[in-house]
Amino acid sequence: MKKALMSWSGGKDSALALEQVRREGRYDVVALLTTVTEGSRRISMHGVRQALLEKQAERIGLPLAIVAIPQAADNESYEARMAEVLERYKAQGVDTVIFGDLFLADVRAYREKQLARAGMVAVFPLWGRPTTEIVRDLSARGYRAITTCVDGDVLDKRFVGRTLDADFFNALPDGVDPCGENGEFHSFVYDGPLFSAPVSFEIGEIVRRDHRFYFCDLIEKEDK
Repeated sequence: MKKALMSWSGGKDSALALEQVRREGRYDVVALLTTVTEGSRRISMHGVRQALLEKQAERIGLPLAIVAIPQAADNESYEARMAEVLERYKAQGVDTVIFGDLFLADVRAYREKQLARAGMVAVFPLWGRPTTEIVRDLSARGYRAITTCVDGDVLDKRFVGRTLDADFFNALPDGVDPCGENGEFHSFVYDGPLFSAPVSFEIGEIVRRDHRFYFCDLIEKEDK
């Protein structure tokens, strides 16, 4: 069985992709690969604290492979840091990275190009599936998730910090992808089939950044 890393955003698509490859049994996923911004110690765009990512990984039973990215990093810095981590895992026999991307061809091409430089390949288990089907699967399989960031140019503030349930999806305006694949929103999965127990958190402050994005802070709660 090939060894693989799972590109981990902490969100719903990553979780569904990881569960699918585990069911298929074609890859031995050895770690969750995630990028965290230095200083803030949060995952980029999603805005989720590293402590909560660590709780997810603990519940899933996999270590985190953290790529530490400088604040306001350019592409060159990002790629250099990512290459260092990939090289380390390549030396351990890992030759595959799994992604939860759904349909953005330019994103897929970029990932494939970067991994080819590292002598690795990209796998996209959810690729091409209708996003309405992905949303139904999320609910049917018992996942629970909350929005942590929304793009204020397409969604207003009331969509951040909300549970991804039927009410949320029914309220999305026309033209917004149900999975937020165009960056309309980002999520944090805190329970589901992958998890040995739910990740506990409290909803904190909601802030607006760059005159556009609304972020909802999630604060770790101690396990009972």
